[in-house]
Amino acid sequence: MIHKIATCTAAIVLGLSAMTVAMAQQGGIDNAALDSPRFRPHERTFGLVYTLPAEVNATLQATIGGPLKEALLVHGLETEAIRANIAHVTVVHIHNADPTTPAKMLKALPKPPAPLMTTLKRFYTTEAAKGAGQPWWLDLGIVKEGAGFEAMMAYNTAATAALAPLRDGPLPRVTGPVYAKMGDAGKDLVRTLGVSGVNVVKDGKELRSHNPHNTLVYSTKTFTPELEAAFNKVADQFNQILPDGIPTTFKTVSIVELAFAGNVTREIYRIDLDNGAVLDVATGKTVSR
Repeated sequence: MIHKIATCTAAIVLGLSAMTVAMAQQGGIDNAALDSPRFRPHERTFGLVYTLPAEVNATLQATIGGPLKEALLVHGLETEAIRANIAHVTVVHIHNADPTTPAKMLKALPKPPAPLMTTLKRFYTTEAAKGAGQPWWLDLGIVKEGAGFEAMMAYNTAATAALAPLRDGPLPRVTGPVYAKMGDAGKDLVRTLGVSGVNVVKDGKELRSHNPHNTLVYSTKTFTPELEAAFNKVADQFNQILPDGIPTTFKTVSIVELAFAGNVTREIYRIDLDNGAVLDVATGKTVSR
């Protein structure tokens, strides 16, 4: 089954990758911000994400929610403690100020996978690029094995190729000081797809740099050695609280709007992975693709 998913995805992506290059050559994508030492101004970021099931959110809140808020407040991260976010695992994000972008994303979206059985496990801190200073996050990873994980990775490859052409340029958070600190592979992804950390097909082979995870803290404060040490300790404590992780079945994938740091601020379209039905979240009505 996994082999069939990967084979089908590779065929889709080869065609979509060609479309990505063709659209980029039409001149609708502006990469000028990559030459600036400052972050590109953020206007609107849209994305495709799996939202966490209610029961998983409840487990996180009951076990690490209190200690996490306390740690944020103790270390002066009041903004991070109140920052809005719909808990999720990202497929791909794009930046485009055009408000019609979500509808275009829905139309371009490859067929989503069936419900994904995975396990959320291992807390850790990460920076957008080592040494850039900001933004940084406290993440909860996903066990990197099993049919659910393989299908999740295959869909990232297909969705990235289909949706990246709709961007107007790179994600602001991967420009300026972050872009300057990236390695060559990361810079190449940002130039060609507007974002790093996604899967691509190159020379007929799938190259995987996507790292699916759920983020608990989104911060634009400078990631000092002191903060890094403090939140690495927090991550260690959380790994003691949930050593076996949380079994998680993702049943929907959503087109959403996000803030600069990548936190989801609103859900726009929700797609049921069982039957493909699309819900317009604002109206509560089912819509067609």
